[in-house]
Amino acid sequence: MDLHWLLLVICTVIFIGVFGVMFYSILMHRKSKGAVPAKFHEHVGIEIAWTAIPFLIIIAMAIPATRAVVAMKDTTSADLTVKVTGYQWKWGYEYLDGPAQGVKFLANLSTPRDQIEGRAPKTDTYLMETDRHMVVPVDKKVRVVLTANDVIHSWMIPEFGVKQDAMPGVLRDTWFRAEKAGIYRGQCAELCGKDHAFMPIVVEVMEQADYEQWAAEQLQALQAAADDPTKTYELDELMARGEKVYASTCVACHQANGQGMPPTFPPLAGDEAVVLAPMKGQIEIVLNGRQGTAMAPFRDILNDVEIAAVITYTRHAWGHDGKGPDPVVQPSDVTALR
Repeated sequence: MDLHWLLLVICTVIFIGVFGVMFYSILMHRKSKGAVPAKFHEHVGIEIAWTAIPFLIIIAMAIPATRAVVAMKDTTSADLTVKVTGYQWKWGYEYLDGPAQGVKFLANLSTPRDQIEGRAPKTDTYLMETDRHMVVPVDKKVRVVLTANDVIHSWMIPEFGVKQDAMPGVLRDTWFRAEKAGIYRGQCAELCGKDHAFMPIVVEVMEQADYEQWAAEQLQALQAAADDPTKTYELDELMARGEKVYASTCVACHQANGQGMPPTFPPLAGDEAVVLAPMKGQIEIVLNGRQGTAMAPFRDILNDVEIAAVITYTRHAWGHDGKGPDPVVQPSDVTALR
């Protein structure tokens, strides 16, 4: 902002100077006042002046501008590094160092479907709220390493002055320093598919002590909730977990009633080719996606317990009631095909 105002002031002074001289010359040296134009071929002093002065002005503008651009791109000496991955359509966060090292989670849109579909009043944070926040300490240089799992996304927080594309197979980075604790919101700024408008970003800035407490709580929760892929789960456990996974990961494309949005997103309800067929095909589709379609691979997004749970859920939901083969899928089944 300081650079913006500096350059604007310089441009304004130049504008006033140039047009002031021009209008003064037009008014005070017009023909009706008897002005007689001077006749000369060239003037060395003027030639040098109107070359040297603009050159010096450009140098004066380039020095602070270059300093700002270099600082914007300098991600060294960061106090904290967070890897951010764009997915269709959510953000993944992984803390690579600091008190929260090892914390990893997905942040999904938390605006209720009733608001999105016009059945309930919209709140002030409509489409700009998530179920998990990226949390950082105040007044610390935070390096954000960006990539994407499927298509090009863009991580943008206007109040931080940050907008960086996240590209599949490429690591890019940017940084910010939040000088005031609070909630800051942004969203994906790259057209990334059907639910591009439902991919917000929420960053919560805390005081250092609060951030350290949050980090300790997150690490403790991760340890307590660690999934055991070797355990044999009961149907009720898989169904409860699968319903949550489906609501956060699958519902945007296949809908809550399993009807999908053909032909791009096929229905799961009554699907005898995949959902009510032997489990191998469905596990492989969830793990690896389906080439040539909008179905993305989830092997790096969901663990084996989550995949087993959501597949089991689809085999019992919408009146399926486990009628097909393999009504219960265990994590070990997923591990074997991974």
